[in-house]
Amino acid sequence: MKIFQLKHRIGPAFQVGKKEYLFFSGTSYLGMDQDPLYEAVLFDCIRQYGFNHGLSRVNNLRLKVFDEFEAFFAKKAKAEAAAVMSSGYLAGITAWKWLYPQSDLCWIAPDTHPAILPTDLIPNFQLNFTQWKNQCLEHSESLSSRKILILGNAVDPLKAEIHSYEWVKEIAQKHQVTLLIDDSHAFGVLGKGVFGTYSHWIDPKINLVVSGSLGKGLAMPAGIILGKKEVIEGMKSQTVFTGASPGSPANLQAFLETQEIYQAQSKKIRDFSAIFSQETRSFSSVTGSRHFPVFILKDDSLADRLEKKGIIVSSFPYPKPDSPKISRVVLSGFHTLGDLMVLLEYLYQLSEK
Repeated sequence: MKIFQLKHRIGPAFQVGKKEYLFFSGTSYLGMDQDPLYEAVLFDCIRQYGFNHGLSRVNNLRLKVFDEFEAFFAKKAKAEAAAVMSSGYLAGITAWKWLYPQSDLCWIAPDTHPAILPTDLIPNFQLNFTQWKNQCLEHSESLSSRKILILGNAVDPLKAEIHSYEWVKEIAQKHQVTLLIDDSHAFGVLGKGVFGTYSHWIDPKINLVVSGSLGKGLAMPAGIILGKKEVIEGMKSQTVFTGASPGSPANLQAFLETQEIYQAQSKKIRDFSAIFSQETRSFSSVTGSRHFPVFILKDDSLADRLEKKGIIVSSFPYPKPDSPKISRVVLSGFHTLGDLMVLLEYLYQLSEK
């Protein structure tokens, strides 16, 4: 596929020369950055708070919006407390740096995001998620009681697979389990409302922690950690939190003031995902879940053929330049139903050929 260099923000369509393309890639699942009402609120918040806030959270001069955002997000997510940071990657590092030294064992899902992966550990890429889950269950039965840290993603966006962690409750019957989940691709599209999967996996015997980026579905340059109050307080005591600048206060304030827009966009993308899943259910070359707006193109040539039709999808080698190419259709809240129909019509035509 071609490489396109743009000088403007990315939306549902863009033009290169005289040709216009529809864009079905990226991670702007809710399409918030294209909503004019949200934009107007955000601009007002930028005028209130400025473009950035470079002070440490423990500085003697503080902004209330950080505490207000954390309290609101935690309550909606059904967590006791939250810590907001400048990125999901930093949030993940902050989480594992506190949790990993307190564990006897650490079990890592094969698709675990590097943000929550301790630097001296490597996942077993030879296993899929189900095989890894079964391995964890087998190991837990043969071990005496241990402190076990389990790491994984809420969803694998490269395979469009939503993961269940219900089975961790079985391990927690015998062991002291901490479960750290990366919700970067879940916020906005999975779980209750736009607040991710935390409420799905709460169990009194599990020390549940969720971290992730708010810069994908929720369109905020920030990251967050959710968990029990004492755990979050411990994480906030680390220099990785106290020494870092926080996320943009303007974006956090805009989030608090635009919940109706967020909820509407979340419903829209869930509806679009269900429609697309239904319409492509007979296509052997398209796989995915009606609950997640990412769909895998099993035929790599489809990406190039769609490009000739004026449709740009996600298609590039990952995670390394010499890795196999992964091609995906990514739906967004900035699309219209008409955009979806155009994409589906071309997929019908190409699949028939």
